Amino acid sequence: MSDAARRQPRDARPANQRGVARLAAVQALYQMEIGGGDAADVVAEFELFRLGKEIDGEQYRAADAAWFRDLVAGVVLAQREIDPLVHQALTHDWPLGRVDSILRAILRAGVYELLHRTDVPAKVVITEYIDVAKAFFTEDEPRIVNGVLDRIAHERRAAEFDAAGSA
Repeated sequence: MSDAARRQPRDARPANQRGVARLAAVQALYQMEIGGGDAADVVAEFELFRLGKEIDGEQYRAADAAWFRDLVAGVVLAQREIDPLVHQALTHDWPLGRVDSILRAILRAGVYELLHRTDVPAKVVITEYIDVAKAFFTEDEPRIVNGVLDRIAHERRAAEFDAAGSA
């Protein structure tokens, strides 16, 4: 899939406002990485011109704006904590620096939620970010998201899995 095709997600199943916020946060993180924009400026741009707005005849879904802001700001603030965890969860022959920019943004946002939004069950976080990955990719990337987030969730939120009696 071309880089240009990955920047805009394919039509995904209808999502709730937090799901839309997750998708928008990934897009904002990608935009910041590629364009070097400031988090506050990118968040303001998304809130003013994208979230719930019509762009080129296409209606964007409404998002939970507070959740969107928390994800973007949280990833930026915790990136030094997040990146080593993602790097360790990836295979040795595929370091974080080699991962596609959109996939990197998805993994960072998912790990942020696993570490700092413990009010959301780990399994929900993993499922939501697999869905985000499916909005951009058709190949192996959703499985990579599943594997990385699952490994980190089992390390950092093991009690949730022990209590459920599943692995």
